[in-house]
Amino acid sequence: MSVQVKIPAVGESISSGVVSVWHKKSGEQVKKGDPLFTLETDKVSTEIVAEVDGVLKTKTAEGQEVKIGEVVAEIEESSAAEAAPAKKEKSVPVAGIGDSGISKPVAADSKPPESTTPAIENALSPAVRRIVDEEKLDPSKISGTGKGGRVTKGDALAAAQNRGSPAQTATETAEPVEALAPAAKDGRVVRKRMSPLRRKIAQQLVMAQQTAAILTTFNECDMSEVQALRAHAQEQFTKKNGLKLGFMSFFVKATVAALKAVPPINGRIEGDDFIQNNFYDIGVAVGTERGLVVPVVRDADKKSFADLERDIADYAKKAREGKLKIEELQGGTFTISNGGVYGSLLSTPILNPPQSGILGMHKIMERPIAVNGAVVVRPMMYLALSYDHRVVDGKEAVTFLIKVKEGIENPKTLPIDF
Repeated sequence: MSVQVKIPAVGESISSGVVSVWHKKSGEQVKKGDPLFTLETDKVSTEIVAEVDGVLKTKTAEGQEVKIGEVVAEIEESSAAEAAPAKKEKSVPVAGIGDSGISKPVAADSKPPESTTPAIENALSPAVRRIVDEEKLDPSKISGTGKGGRVTKGDALAAAQNRGSPAQTATETAEPVEALAPAAKDGRVVRKRMSPLRRKIAQQLVMAQQTAAILTTFNECDMSEVQALRAHAQEQFTKKNGLKLGFMSFFVKATVAALKAVPPINGRIEGDDFIQNNFYDIGVAVGTERGLVVPVVRDADKKSFADLERDIADYAKKAREGKLKIEELQGGTFTISNGGVYGSLLSTPILNPPQSGILGMHKIMERPIAVNGAVVVRPMMYLALSYDHRVVDGKEAVTFLIKVKEGIENPKTLPIDF
């Protein structure tokens, strides 16, 4: 008995994804619970596991875009696979194979194809046909990895990328290579399709710029007191909680205090209405190899420093491993982004729609500043608040940043619980 492997629903707003990698090969024995492949969507990557024991037969190539509910493989259950007798193939000569007239074994009911090109043309999916037409590819010269040798979208994209290789250019005579890909010939240009996550990020950023009146205001904070408090409490905190005390938990606490002082920044516009959120689900941006994701720390105002550090560390690990769930990325009311970990000194973060504000943290850098008429060197950080000017006035934005600054420069005013 065969069990179909279908693309599961992974979120209300997700209708498709990409089979980014098969963890098991076609014809390989799998066990229930084994990861079969990774499904990459515009929000998360999800490992799809086997539901039964058996032999895997894949129907979709790596890199192919698939719809929710689409069958991408079958698993021949172990009992059925063992009971089914092996099919015997008869060797029959096939004329016209090479100059030596050597024959090869094929199924007895197989017939030599009369013409492969029309069959290939008819078998192309709309997505593959579009790539073939746009890239001026010859479908008969594309090696298909799909079921029955079918040319997949991934095959067509690979053929377009490798068009400048010696193996293919030697067979292409309809049009000179220079006209097809003048730059790809020496490797100076490589074309590849953006990942669903990268495309989603691009769409979100453009949408934010087009739909909100984004403005950024800046300030700076002296990190001396936070550094001293953190260094003093680090050993005891680590021993008690099994993890280190970082800076992000201080900024989350300071941000919550600032949002309570300036409520509109914790709201959003919905049509002609303004929605005021009286809860504090703070998104913390995490950079991964696939792109930026923003998992949400729920009810940040009610969590201890240890809880915040644990949530942030767990999300960062899941993000790197591609194991974040869709619900862990939804529903944030405000976002914090730390470009300082990459060395950024100053930036203007872009809103995460439909939120009305995002706080940008930056690199801690020692700079000379004036304190009580004297020049001293202090570890300073620039802060940036980008906000939707339709909701938040300039005075409110400045008030918010000053509140964050006060919380960081005087951390004992925060609800310290360690």
